[in-house]
Amino acid sequence: MKIAFLINNAYGIGGTIRATTNLSRALATRHDVEVVSVHRLKDEPDLCFDERIRLTSLIDMREDSPTYEGDHPLTRRPCTMFPDTGAAAISARLPYTALQDERIGQWLRETDADVVIATRPDLNGYLARDGQDRYLRIGQEHLSLDAHNPVLRAHQNAAVARLDAFVTVSEADAAQYRQALPDVPSRILCIPNSVPEPAVEPSDHRSDIIIAAGRLAAVKRYDRLIDAFAKVAHAHPTWTLRLYGRGAERPKLRRQIDELGLYDRVSLMGPVAPIETEWAKGAIAAVSSDMESFGMTMVEAMHCGVPVVATNCPHGPAEIIDDTNGVLVPLEDGVDGYAIALDRLMADASLRARLGAAGRQRAMAYAPAAIARRYESLFEECAGPRRRRWAKAARSGLLWSRLRSALPGRAIEPSEPSAEPALSSEQKPGARPLAFARAAADGGISIRLDRSCLPPGRLEFLARLRRDPKGRHIRVPLPGSDTAPHAGDIHITLSATEHALVEGRWDCYVVGAAGTAGKKARIVGALAERSRSVGRAPVMADGEVKAWLPYVTTDGFLALRTWQRAAHAEVESILVGDDHATVTARLFSARVPGSLGAATVVAVSRQGEAYDFAVPVTQFAEAPQHFTFRLPYSRALALRSGSHDLWDLRLQMGPTNSPIPIGRIGGDIVDRKKTDVVPAVLLPHEVRGETRAKPFFTVTNDLALSLRDTGEGV
Repeated sequence: MKIAFLINNAYGIGGTIRATTNLSRALATRHDVEVVSVHRLKDEPDLCFDERIRLTSLIDMREDSPTYEGDHPLTRRPCTMFPDTGAAAISARLPYTALQDERIGQWLRETDADVVIATRPDLNGYLARDGQDRYLRIGQEHLSLDAHNPVLRAHQNAAVARLDAFVTVSEADAAQYRQALPDVPSRILCIPNSVPEPAVEPSDHRSDIIIAAGRLAAVKRYDRLIDAFAKVAHAHPTWTLRLYGRGAERPKLRRQIDELGLYDRVSLMGPVAPIETEWAKGAIAAVSSDMESFGMTMVEAMHCGVPVVATNCPHGPAEIIDDTNGVLVPLEDGVDGYAIALDRLMADASLRARLGAAGRQRAMAYAPAAIARRYESLFEECAGPRRRRWAKAARSGLLWSRLRSALPGRAIEPSEPSAEPALSSEQKPGARPLAFARAAADGGISIRLDRSCLPPGRLEFLARLRRDPKGRHIRVPLPGSDTAPHAGDIHITLSATEHALVEGRWDCYVVGAAGTAGKKARIVGALAERSRSVGRAPVMADGEVKAWLPYVTTDGFLALRTWQRAAHAEVESILVGDDHATVTARLFSARVPGSLGAATVVAVSRQGEAYDFAVPVTQFAEAPQHFTFRLPYSRALALRSGSHDLWDLRLQMGPTNSPIPIGRIGGDIVDRKKTDVVPAVLLPHEVRGETRAKPFFTVTNDLALSLRDTGEGV
């Protein structure tokens, strides 16, 4: 059977896209599957679709593409599908026009699919209006009836009557739709989203991190979560909160975090895909929404063994968790109720472990194979009443024969999830090496290479320092790389005591072993796990301070971020005052070059030595490696010389010793510039006018001070 999904944009990381990725992969084990993206915004999707799935698009929106159609003449004509309230009216990024009318309608008229599944109200409308009787027409609701404004709700409800089936992701929402549409002939039912079990190592619940993930939208009520965390933060000083995602609420949440003084404990992490590597870092997963149509993030977190605390909002949470595998907070209990639930979990490690284990068991109900079987049953049930009509429309009943061969009665054989990792079109087995990397507890990195993706022959792992004029690199033999493919994956370990990885970014390749032929192939990063690095200090090895982290580049390749220093001062906290910042740090060094009591912190100007200044250091008597210093903005204000002045902060242990970098190279975060953000202070300057002063972390994760004219941007 050929099954086609019609989706607005397959090139992002939103919930509908993840659900389509998961379901299409599960169905591809037994069927011919196509995902049709109305819009194409990137060369490759952010999420990896199964290699067996054909990913196509109808409108090219890549501005640098020769086939870009954002200025097509039809874009100046109005859309006819829900023009008063659908994407034509409310989507600023991808508004629907007559071009969408033409392309979607044409595809629906010409497709040879046996089943078409539409994934949002506008597309359900097109499927109802332009879809053909020769295939099953299935609409999906990834939000809920109550989530739509009355006009859009009425439009979609009218469209539902012309579909074969309409699928919601919660039982409560299906019941509401059936009540609102008692006379429609369409089958209205719930089939929840599928969520695959991730390949990541599950959480050990010891990280003292609360994690939330999703669109930074008002309905998600991250403001409630932040306020609740603020109420209990003082009782749990080692705990932090991380929010993953992008959205319009980000500036508002940033202000809230700063106003509550939580900037050193609450981080806006930005979007991350795949998100499972981040769930595995958490001890608690937080869902604070006013409404959840399903709750895919909850199941993702539960798969990783992370206990979920969620508002008992319509519709999804109560259908997924109960008091045996999570915590539900009544919506009416507000911020105080949510804070009490957080406090309970933060204080009880055994409870977190028990709920996390039960949650992993509960999450298995959403395995893609099980959800695919429910869709196959739906296809069969919907096809039955249309057998006569299809028999007349298809030559000699061939279409029904195809359906019956793919759906052999009620006793459908279980679909098996793909044993192969999801790969993009450029990551097919044999095309590029594929690796799963994990930061080890001792500071090293373990790498597992998928043998089926490797070229034949004796091979070596090559890591090459990026943009290095010296061409520094390391080579590690891949054990058993020349044996049969069925011999299992190949594992190597990079150790801080055995391998020399100087500070920088290292790109990873597979090459033929020394003395053999073979081209160099860059390694695709399937996963880069860093959960074992959470809260970990830099390590001391061979007299050096080192920190290593694996990560996946924006274009999908495995890379290593390494730091290696003779000495380093690790920032533990930053407290911002009205006209200064107070920094607490810990010195790491195999040979302490002098006394911290006599040390200073030097602000090294990027304009030249004449603009440097120094401040004293206070050593902690009870912890001799710890120190604090106060950074007065007035000293920097007096030395301003341009529209944007920058100082790099260094610890100076006596006049003859080399300056020691101050920053954050420990832990699990590769780039702290955007995640570890402290608020700016506005100060007057007699020449430059209003000045925006703030400490920040550089691209090397070192601490610096910025003074900028307010007119110069953020």
